[in-house]
Amino acid sequence: MSAPDLALAALPADILEFAAYQDATPELMRRGAQAGWALPPLGRVSAAPSGVALAVRPQRWLIVLASQAPGASAARWQGLLGTSGAVVELSAGLAAFLLAGASAREALKRGCRLDLDPSVFAPGCAAATHMAQVAVTLAALPDGLLLLTPASTARHLREWLLHVGRPFGLAAVSDVTVGVLAGDP
Repeated sequence: MSAPDLALAALPADILEFAAYQDATPELMRRGAQAGWALPPLGRVSAAPSGVALAVRPQRWLIVLASQAPGASAARWQGLLGTSGAVVELSAGLAAFLLAGASAREALKRGCRLDLDPSVFAPGCAAATHMAQVAVTLAALPDGLLLLTPASTARHLREWLLHVGRPFGLAAVSDVTVGVLAGDP
């Protein structure tokens, strides 16, 4: 059986937000880099060995990591960032999906306010928007589109994605790992 042309998968993950304290952005970025994370500039996403970082708000980053014990990722990162910023655990409040395949952008155009043409929203871009009448943080990755949405709207978004993807042969597939986002097989 061949892989579907368009696939939707849930992404179990720890999702953290880093917020730099006033005048501490350079220190927060330095500490992130020491831990192997190049925190991207606003509107961009970057891969790290263990996940991805997105910047869709000034001096704040969303970090998507492999799931750990509750609170473990946040505690580890707060220790690493020290007094340069705060770490907020968002894992219970956000759901993550990966939409992959040649038709992914075409399917999303049916309800996304962004220009998803690859020449405009190329791999490496990230933005906060509305899609299917819900808030979505969208990141263009080399192998698909990462969508983060509030947990309270995740079911609606998933059902909408399944609906708009049907004409493109969308298949709901098993969960994927954060390693896939970072480029691991």
